[in-house]
Amino acid sequence: MGVKNYLIEGVSGAGKTSVAEELQRRGHHVVHGDRELAYVGDPATGEPLDRRGHERAADSASWIHEHHLWRVDKVQALVADRGHALTFFCGGSRNLHRFIDLFDEVFILEIDRATLDRRLAARPPDEFGGRPNERRLIERLHATQEDMPKRGVRIDATAPLDRVVDAILEKCT
Repeated sequence: MGVKNYLIEGVSGAGKTSVAEELQRRGHHVVHGDRELAYVGDPATGEPLDRRGHERAADSASWIHEHHLWRVDKVQALVADRGHALTFFCGGSRNLHRFIDLFDEVFILEIDRATLDRRLAARPPDEFGGRPNERRLIERLHATQEDMPKRGVRIDATAPLDRVVDAILEKCT
C-alpha cells in the first residue's frame, strides 16, 4: 500500500511486531501480516485448511507453522495501492516465494541464540513460542535459517528498538 513497499522478516522472537509498532508510532503505514493477511492453508495450492484436529497433535507447532500463509491477492492489492509513501509488511509466511518480488527491499531481523532464548522465555503460553514444542521449533528455525528469504538486508535486532528501526529507515530510499 505504498509507493515503496518493504518486508520485515525474522524468526519468531526476532522483534517483527515490536518493529511494526515502533514504525506505526513514528507515523509510518504498517501491515501486520500475521494479523491481517495470515490464514492456515495448503502451501502448494493456497487453499484454506481447517486447523482443528492439529492443535493436539505432537507436531502441531510444526504443522501450524508450515501452513501459515498470507493471502497473496491481498498482498498484491496492498502493494498496488499507492496511497502511502512507504508501507512496511511485518511478519512471516510460508508462501513468501509467491510475492517476495513485489517488495522494494526485504529486511531480515537477526538475533543471537541468547537473545532468542530470553525473548521466548518471556512469552505467555497462549502466544506462539510460549509452549515448549513451539520453542523447540523456533530454536531449530533460528539455527537453520530455513524459512528466511535468500535475499535481504540483515539488521541486528539485538540493538535497542529505536536503533533497529533507525537502521531500517536509513536503508529505505
